[in-house]
Amino acid sequence: MTIDASGSSPELVQLLTPEGERVEHPDYDIDLTPEEIRSLYRDLVLVRRIDLEAVALQRQGELGIWASLLGQEAAQIGSGRALTDADMAFPTYREHGVAWCRDVDPVKLLGLFRGVNHGGWDPKEHNFHLYTIVIGSQTLHAVGYAMGIQRDDASAATIVYFGDGATSQGDVNESFIWASVFNAPIVFFCQNNQWAISEPLEKQTRIPLYRRASGFGFPGVRVDGNDVFACLAVTRKALEAARTGQGPTLIEAFTYRMGAHTTTDDPTRYRVASELEAWKLKDPIERVKAYLFKNQQADQAFFDSVDAEADQLGADLRRRCLAMPDPEPLDIFDHVYREPHALIDRERAQFAAYLEGFEK
Repeated sequence: MTIDASGSSPELVQLLTPEGERVEHPDYDIDLTPEEIRSLYRDLVLVRRIDLEAVALQRQGELGIWASLLGQEAAQIGSGRALTDADMAFPTYREHGVAWCRDVDPVKLLGLFRGVNHGGWDPKEHNFHLYTIVIGSQTLHAVGYAMGIQRDDASAATIVYFGDGATSQGDVNESFIWASVFNAPIVFFCQNNQWAISEPLEKQTRIPLYRRASGFGFPGVRVDGNDVFACLAVTRKALEAARTGQGPTLIEAFTYRMGAHTTTDDPTRYRVASELEAWKLKDPIERVKAYLFKNQQADQAFFDSVDAEADQLGADLRRRCLAMPDPEPLDIFDHVYREPHALIDRERAQFAAYLEGFEK
């Protein structure tokens, strides 16, 4: 990828540099008030605090596993805040920032990873689908939903999230075909965090991921995934195009996974420390903070208040996580099917008999 003197790629949409300088782009402009920028900063800080608390809870044995979003906050908050109430989002298992934007209680995310529920929120209530563990399968679900929107003649769009590794999955490529052929109102949002667990980007593609869209017949754009302004502007434009009958768009948010793939992973085994240090200089939160300081749109008291709110949120999240009751063992058989099912009934009875074998 060619890099110019400013340190960015000419094919990368960027509106806020890592140093906090505002830049213009001919195709993507955005006019944000100081209050809106402070709100975006607050989102970024609080979502990172949720993530850090969840990692700590997992390390202490309170969660079975956790997929951290560290470093990807701007991609998720920027795209999440571009959604209207009518739009529908389909996440993977890392979209904690988008969940925050859709008003999903963070403790419900923890319940899934603590093993006390199967998702914990109503997708219809939040227009935010349940987390998807199977890599790439949510893209087909999202296209089907978008085709339903199209047939209902509704003024809405669908957005679906996936990572760079998922682009190698057949489901993702099939969803591109269906979306293109049927001109579905959908935005494909790929968070390219450079690593598919331990496989680097060059093992996934020979060209920039956003350029794959042209082969399927719809536009693609690469955005600085650590720039919340650019992610908001690019996603807004793509969603509006979808809502107005212009079909799908592929957005490649070029970012970096600062932490492990999940808490079961050790990234020091496959990537070098210098790479991590280079990306720390592009931190999505620090660049917004720098912008607010330089333009005198926030003072130290504001930043201190956000930090204090983040600490309170973290403490409250921990308290409510530890207070979540464990489900009854036989509850696992509930809601597998809508109607009674003979096989499930037999398995429930067998497991109940097994449990009876233990001393009370």
